[in-house]
Amino acid sequence: MAGTKGKQKSARDMILSLGVIMLVAGVVWIFIPHDENREPELRRIDYSVELNTARRAASYPVAAPDGLGEEWKPTSVRYRGDDAETWHLGFRAPDGEYVAVEQSLKKPSRFISDASRGAEETEVTQEIGGRTWTRYTGGRYDALVLHDTGGKRGATTVVAGTGSFNQLTAMAEALTMP
Repeated sequence: MAGTKGKQKSARDMILSLGVIMLVAGVVWIFIPHDENREPELRRIDYSVELNTARRAASYPVAAPDGLGEEWKPTSVRYRGDDAETWHLGFRAPDGEYVAVEQSLKKPSRFISDASRGAEETEVTQEIGGRTWTRYTGGRYDALVLHDTGGKRGATTVVAGTGSFNQLTAMAEALTMP
């Protein structure tokens, strides 16, 4: 009998401990502020190392903005030399929209479709920085496309995103391609 009483006591203690833990967790949850509707904070990244690496490795002039205001927040960067020298640099625009610079030596039609998430070429063109950019619309992203940015084989540059064409143009105007 002595062994049974000890087991009952330890089971009761475990249930009481679990109750106390649940109570403390409930109190903590109530008093810690949380907002389900708030957007997660995107952290600003420094893309200078990746940019310098891509510019040394790529056979075309790698594009990056120069002179955008602080309200443009760089959020993602990648260079894949093994994937047709593909360059990506993503930004959160001042109004919270997304704008990205994409470059690659991939087949232009496939690359543009991937970068713009299915946008189609329009007949509208823009002169930006002495170059002719073509507008693409109708996909997940709108886009400005510059064909053959130089180099041995010629890269395609796409400025795409959820931002307006004014924002896409602002990004294209800020691009430097040394």
